[in-house]
Amino acid sequence: MPPKDPSTDTEPIAVKLAKYDKFVNDKLKVDLQKTLEARDKLYDTISEYLKLKSQIEVIQENNLKEMKTMVDLGSNFYVQAKMYVIGLDNTYGYVKIIAFQLSFHPLGSHCRPDTTYIYVNVGFGFHVQMTLEEAKNFVGKKEAQLQKRADKHTEEAAKIRANIKLVLEAMSEILQLEGKQAPRYEPW
Repeated sequence: MPPKDPSTDTEPIAVKLAKYDKFVNDKLKVDLQKTLEARDKLYDTISEYLKLKSQIEVIQENNLKEMKTMVDLGSNFYVQAKMYVIGLDNTYGYVKIIAFQLSFHPLGSHCRPDTTYIYVNVGFGFHVQMTLEEAKNFVGKKEAQLQKRADKHTEEAAKIRANIKLVLEAMSEILQLEGKQAPRYEPW
């Protein structure tokens, strides 16, 4: 099919410009916002993993045997907690749990502080018991993986911004050809 001759097009230029404007505002700017929000969410996750790495380094450098921390119970509801060891299991070694710090000690006198192992969220709601060194290595790899994903979102946002600029410049040129003053648009 041969290309359409613009001189035979009956649709007014104002209507075409309105369609382009709608496309920019309803599609491209929305996509840009979603991409930037996804990237920011990844940056927040990276920040949490780097905080964990920093805490692990403090525990290792100061040879701490007890760990007080804040635990998210859900919906950003945090409580102060300590990590304890309960008894010795001959088959599996020490069993560790996190006991919330209450006005009474829920585990009695069978507990002693220990930071040999910690539980790390590895994704999809799974928490894996790791030594401090294993956790540091995991955090390094996870941070690199998340950073690659964030970089892809940044590249995608740059492409969307370029498309917005391209459409707006095309609209401006069309208006200049028609002898009208082009409105100023801010693509971001």
